[in-house]
Amino acid sequence: MEKKAILLVEDNPDDVALTLRAFDESKVSNEVVVAHDGAEALDYLFAGGKFAGRDVNAMPEVILLDLKLSKVDGLEVLRRLRADDRTRLLPVVILASSKEESDVVNGYKLGANSYVRKPVDFGQFAKAVRDLGLYWLILNEGPPQGRRA
Repeated sequence: MEKKAILLVEDNPDDVALTLRAFDESKVSNEVVVAHDGAEALDYLFAGGKFAGRDVNAMPEVILLDLKLSKVDGLEVLRRLRADDRTRLLPVVILASSKEESDVVNGYKLGANSYVRKPVDFGQFAKAVRDLGLYWLILNEGPPQGRRA
């Protein structure tokens, strides 16, 4: 059985390293594709830029999306995902530090499937990542790959 990919959209190198470490320590062995800004995430998902020619039928099982991103912010990435038939149904978990109620509300209004605040403590962060992996990669029944649209 092919492992389901995770798209991590995060522009802070320290947060990328912590997330990858948390996945490793939690025994989440799925491929993690890292997009370092919102524009790179959109290029990956729609096979543009350096991802031109990528098989757009091979979509990630879940997207972990930060909000405060360079080039294109997380809410705009989410807006574009939900506006396109190819990506409309992809599960998107906002994984952000923001405690702003407006970020939570706007994320859900734009179609986020979940909003998780990044815990400051690494142990709690690792547990959150493990729980996200368990739910979105094992327990959740997403739309079949060929029927995402």
